[in-house]
Amino acid sequence: MNRTALSELISVATVAAHRSFRGAAKELGMSPSGLSHAVAALEQRMGVRLFHRTTRSVSLTEAGEQFLARVSPALREISAAMDEANMHRATPAGTLRINASESAALRLMNPVGYEFLRRYPDMKLDIATDARMVDIVAEGFDAGIRQIDHVPQDMIAVPCSPAVCFRVVSAPSYFVDRATPKVPDDLRAHECIRGRLPGGTPYKWTFGQSGERIDIEVPGALTLDSPHLILDAALHGIGLAWMSEWAVADHVASGRLVSVLDDWSEYASGLCLYYPGHRYVPAGLRAFITVIRDCGASELSGSA
Repeated sequence: MNRTALSELISVATVAAHRSFRGAAKELGMSPSGLSHAVAALEQRMGVRLFHRTTRSVSLTEAGEQFLARVSPALREISAAMDEANMHRATPAGTLRINASESAALRLMNPVGYEFLRRYPDMKLDIATDARMVDIVAEGFDAGIRQIDHVPQDMIAVPCSPAVCFRVVSAPSYFVDRATPKVPDDLRAHECIRGRLPGGTPYKWTFGQSGERIDIEVPGALTLDSPHLILDAALHGIGLAWMSEWAVADHVASGRLVSVLDDWSEYASGLCLYYPGHRYVPAGLRAFITVIRDCGASELSGSA
C-alpha cells in the first residue's frame, strides 16, 4: 500500500468518525475542500459513493459502511504499530482525543489537562464536549470522561475525583425580598434555574438527609444546558441553581454566591476516565492516566 492510499483510508475513517469534513479536516491538518477532493478521488477510482453529502450532514452510504467495516481493523493495527514504535521516543507524540461532558472537561482540565500539555510537549489534546453519552469507539475517541455511574460496563475506568457534593446557590441579591428555603419542598415557591438533560427534559434536583432521598422537579422561567450559563445566571441573581460544589466553592467563599439547604446536600458519583479494554492503549493515553494519578484525588477534589 502506498502512502497516498493509506492517507485516503485514514481520511475516510476520520470523516466517518466526525460526520463532518470540516471536523475531520481540522484533526488531519487539511483544508475541508482538500479533504473532500481526496475522498471524492478515492470514490471515483473505486466507482462507488462512500458518503451521503448534504449542506448540513455527512453520513456513510451502505457501501461506505461495509468498506469501513473491512478497513477499520487494519487501520487500528497500523495505528497500534505506530504507537508501539512511539514508545521508544523519550516522550509520546500525537493527538489524544477525549469525549466528555462540559462540566467534566472543566473539572479535569485544571490541573490534569494543563499539566499533561506541559509535561508532554509533543502531544496534542483534543477534547470534545457533549452532554449525551457517545460510543467513543465508533466516534473515534481514545477515551471518555464521565461520572462513574454512567460508564459502560465493558470499559476500563480510572477514577479521577471523589464523590461530588451538590449545593443550591444564588447571589445575595436574590434573597433581598425572598425567604431562605429551609427544606427542599420550599423550592416550589422559588425561581429556580433549571438544567436540561440531553434528551431535552429538565433534570430533577436531588437531596438527602438521614437516609431520606428527595427528587424535586423545580419551577423556573429559565432552562439551560450549560454549566457556564447556569452559574452566570446564578451570579446575576436570576434564581437558585443546583450545582456541584467544586463549581461554586470559590464564589461562595468570596460571598458572590450564598449556599442554602446545606443540611440536605446530596453526593453524586465522582468522575472517571474510561477506555475500551479490548484494544491497545496508546502511549498518549497511558501518559494522560499517569498525570491523573500524579495529580491525585485530593487535588482534584478542590474547586477549579
